[in-house]
Amino acid sequence: MTGIVLYGFDGSTYVRTVRMLLAEKGAHYEQVPVNVLKGEPRQSEHMARHPFGKVPVLDHDGFRIIETGAIASYLDEVLPGPLFTPKSSKNRARMRMAMGIVDSYGNGALIAVAGYHLFPDFIGGADEEARKHGIAGSRRVLRELMKLRGGSAFVADERPSLGDFYLAPLCFLVSLTPDANEVFAVDGFAEWWGQVQAMPSYQATAPRFS
Repeated sequence: MTGIVLYGFDGSTYVRTVRMLLAEKGAHYEQVPVNVLKGEPRQSEHMARHPFGKVPVLDHDGFRIIETGAIASYLDEVLPGPLFTPKSSKNRARMRMAMGIVDSYGNGALIAVAGYHLFPDFIGGADEEARKHGIAGSRRVLRELMKLRGGSAFVADERPSLGDFYLAPLCFLVSLTPDANEVFAVDGFAEWWGQVQAMPSYQATAPRFS
């Protein structure tokens, strides 16, 4: 397939989710940087692509998709290569639970920790109380995700799934902070994290924050 355009800059965790999937699929695509930290998603040019001023946005042969869950699911279906949606109904449910947990609870908590250290101005200042809540929330999220993982190698299956691509970019940001050891001190996390970091798609999509 041809004609894939991805809007969003590498520092966005959700953009990296999509980039990891595209790397796993071996897909060729054009990336148009839209820098969240500089407020570019709120500029009129990008608001025309995404009415809520978010990234990523994907164009594929004239078909536009917003929201990471929809983008990732679509690409997993239409692109050739290995599938990252589990075959069994139970494992698909586990994957979707993981994605929902990250969307609803994990993103805010993990970004609160990472943002305190890496981009405080973007999150409204280095608020110590928000950082503490972020650490506690992050640990709760990781505990639930590792419980969901159970004895599987990855979050929802023996192979990586979209759920792993959701979580990994957020954990990368936290890994750059002094709070990483505290946040990551969750049973089962170290094994999962080591496997994710060894994935070629994770290594190939290390973000540039510019």
